[in-house]
Amino acid sequence: MIRARSMEEYRDLINEAIYDVQDLRASIEYDEEIMGDALVFLDPLEAGIRALNQEIKDGHYQFSNQNLPFMAIVHETPGSLLPFKPLLIRINDTHIHGLEKQ
Repeated sequence: MIRARSMEEYRDLINEAIYDVQDLRASIEYDEEIMGDALVFLDPLEAGIRALNQEIKDGHYQFSNQNLPFMAIVHETPGSLLPFKPLLIRINDTHIHGLEKQ
């Protein structure tokens, strides 16, 4: 999987993940019977992604060799409940390995 190539692209990926969480939340509200299980992980996942976004905005973000805190949720959640799982894995890969060299 190709990592982000610039901080701008990395921020765009994170913003896309925030949008996808909001979209998933709207889907759950529309049909809670089918997607109700997603409510268990959605709030902490969204909080983690937003915290990452805020760290970047504040200039406190640092790449690390450890998974982002919300990745435990991502790994435990089936793709059927988390359709944008590959996006979150790409964000985490960029976090761990740094920006893709061009």
